[in-house]
Amino acid sequence: MLAVDGRPKFIPAHLKRWEESCHRLGWKFPDIGLEAIGTELLARNGLTQGRGRLRLTMTSGSGSVFTKDAGTDALTWITATPVDAPPDSVSVLLSPWRRNERSPLAGLKTASYAENILALDHARAAGFDETLFLNTTGQLCEAGTSNVFIVRGGRVLTPSLDSGCLPGVMRSVIIGLIGKMDLTCVETSLGSTDLEEADEIFLTSAIRGPVPVSRFGQRAFPATPVADSVRAAWRDEICRR
Repeated sequence: MLAVDGRPKFIPAHLKRWEESCHRLGWKFPDIGLEAIGTELLARNGLTQGRGRLRLTMTSGSGSVFTKDAGTDALTWITATPVDAPPDSVSVLLSPWRRNERSPLAGLKTASYAENILALDHARAAGFDETLFLNTTGQLCEAGTSNVFIVRGGRVLTPSLDSGCLPGVMRSVIIGLIGKMDLTCVETSLGSTDLEEADEIFLTSAIRGPVPVSRFGQRAFPATPVADSVRAAWRDEICRR
């Protein structure tokens, strides 16, 4: 979760997704007063100026490995660390591996990130910053650590949740912001052809917000006016909250 000048941002949206994830796992949702605790932790760690990251983790403890039930020592903890300003742009490469949109973990924010890390490592070894996943049906899904939006013909398009993508908090925020601008945003089925024909591509995550893509594979995007305007609107939204 992003924090600016000691204040956590978009806490209600993060709490909503956390509660929904707990429900899917059959775990009790712990109402811990996240905003107050997060604010205190930021202050104790000297993060009252600039950008910070709050990371909340919940484990099932030492319950049986044969059931999803949480153990009696299930633990929830929060860390607060400084974070750099987001990059001006990123380069992305299509992953050789596919997302399983039918996985029981599809759409869940979990700590099972090994698949993402391997795909990111593959992209970085090829000289790129991020990776993009298609799903098993060839639909565009998401990036390794972000949701993905494309711009084509003046419209902003993003994969629907049916693709198996994470329902990112920032994804939802950006869809709402675009709705207030002189733009149209559509959640739909997209494929590799849509990527190749895109006028612009940008990624979104809770910490970085919207970040324009400067290069997809061998194709460069020298200008990203829509992504830049969405990013400006996001910065204004951060200041208002």
